[in-house]
Amino acid sequence: MSKEQPLIAVVDDEKAVRNAIRRLLRSAGFRVKAFASGAELLKSLMNHTPDCVVLDLHMPDMDGFDIECQLAQTEPRVPVIVLTGCDTSGDGERVMAGGATAFLLKPVDAQVLLAAIAAATQTDAVQSWNP
Repeated sequence: MSKEQPLIAVVDDEKAVRNAIRRLLRSAGFRVKAFASGAELLKSLMNHTPDCVVLDLHMPDMDGFDIECQLAQTEPRVPVIVLTGCDTSGDGERVMAGGATAFLLKPVDAQVLLAAIAAATQTDAVQSWNP
């Protein structure tokens, strides 16, 4: 019997980015839940816990730093991969100090993102993905 693929939560306020990442991850065999805001993700934790969170850093209302902090308190074992299109000095160090497993710049390379998720979830997603 095969093990169910990890559930990846994608949080990005940009619909096009969210959809592109969702399609990529599904094509690699992951189960995916996508959220337009951190508040949506945090609310969803009452019903399910993802195996990994792919998190946009700069969003309105609640930014990635706030979400990472909330996740560290409520779901400390869930790995977080942070993405940003605006790399401000110190952001990478700050998210890594907050417990993120990776800090990646947009536009993110598909292989790099899949490798980060595979490492975070201890799966072989990169080997099974064929673009």
